[in-house]
Amino acid sequence: MALVLAFGVVLLISVSLSGLAARTVLSTALMFLIAGALLGPGGFGVDNIHADDPIVNALADLALFTVLFTDGQRASLPALRENWRLSGRALGLGMPLTMIGIAIPAHFLLGLDWVTAFLIGAVLSPTDPVFASALVGRSDVPLRLRRLLNVESGLNDGLALPVVLILLATARHADTHPLDVAGELALGLVVGAVISGAVALLWRLRLFTAEPRLQPLGPTAIAVVVYATCHLTHANPYLAAFAAGSTLATLDHVAAENFESFGDLVSELTKFAALLVFGALITPERLANLTWVQWLLPVIAILLVRPAALLLSLLWTRLPARERLTAAWFGPKGFASVVYGLLVLQSGIPESEAVFDIVAATIALSIVLHSTTDVPVARLLRVEPPDDLPHPAPPGTSRPEQPRAG
Repeated sequence: MALVLAFGVVLLISVSLSGLAARTVLSTALMFLIAGALLGPGGFGVDNIHADDPIVNALADLALFTVLFTDGQRASLPALRENWRLSGRALGLGMPLTMIGIAIPAHFLLGLDWVTAFLIGAVLSPTDPVFASALVGRSDVPLRLRRLLNVESGLNDGLALPVVLILLATARHADTHPLDVAGELALGLVVGAVISGAVALLWRLRLFTAEPRLQPLGPTAIAVVVYATCHLTHANPYLAAFAAGSTLATLDHVAAENFESFGDLVSELTKFAALLVFGALITPERLANLTWVQWLLPVIAILLVRPAALLLSLLWTRLPARERLTAAWFGPKGFASVVYGLLVLQSGIPESEAVFDIVAATIALSIVLHSTTDVPVARLLRVEPPDDLPHPAPPGTSRPEQPRAG
């Protein structure tokens, strides 16, 4: 219960300071990460959570699922077709280059075997635009840039997963079953698309009409059904989440639009909870045990590998240079890397602790760098922070009455 209380207090503080965060380099995500580190066993010890606690996996899993479901609803088939030339390059060329670019220094600098080195590259190859919220969450940012970052981050989580699973099985010297992995991924796509598509088609019948105030709960129910079905059938829930969201947006854009605001709030809650727990796992002892050479790998991955890989993949495109540089910089490591890093930690491979420490350091560094540069970069793109944020009412005055829902 101490963790629940801590989450409520940090959430209250973060919401209260969110207006300030939108105008400055202060980041809500960064506040949760720091709060988790201060409240965890490496700080004041308010909560003694550890990596093998069930709540860690549960939160990371749920957060990634909700993020992919909401991201999928921004990636309908028309949107994917319009932006596929850019996102296809980022996924088909930029992502493999990122894996290779991280694996090479991991092998030669840290002395890791090639399987473990490529495992680190696969874990750190997915991106998460939540730490670039000043860009992807703004309608006045160029649409092609927002779609590039959203589609790339929505798809690369699932694309990295089979590579992570196969490399983990190889590192454990266990039998690798590529067909089993492929079957889980394919089943995830089918489960997500079929359930969401069937419901969307049923909603076209006159019999099925939702009361306006309950309409956001329709997509929520789809997400719950898909999530439970995946865990019962061993289908991949992350690909299922994205497929379900994309299918719903394609077949029923009205339902997707009604769900958008509510879905964003739910995904924010799960992400913040996962960040708080993840911050608690990044103890000073864990980070202090990293040598300067091990710290060099996160710096190389964030400052060199990701920007170079995406710039190479976007060569000879019509994307303006300023937007190309922005897309190259914003490749933050987020919840997919958290989940895959925890899989490695719990796998029992010989280098599991070392891999997790490097992954944790990279994610922490990425959160700090990317969540504090989204506002300055937005200004370089001539995008100002929101100017409609509420200001404190002068003493003695009352707040204007807000209209009630319904």
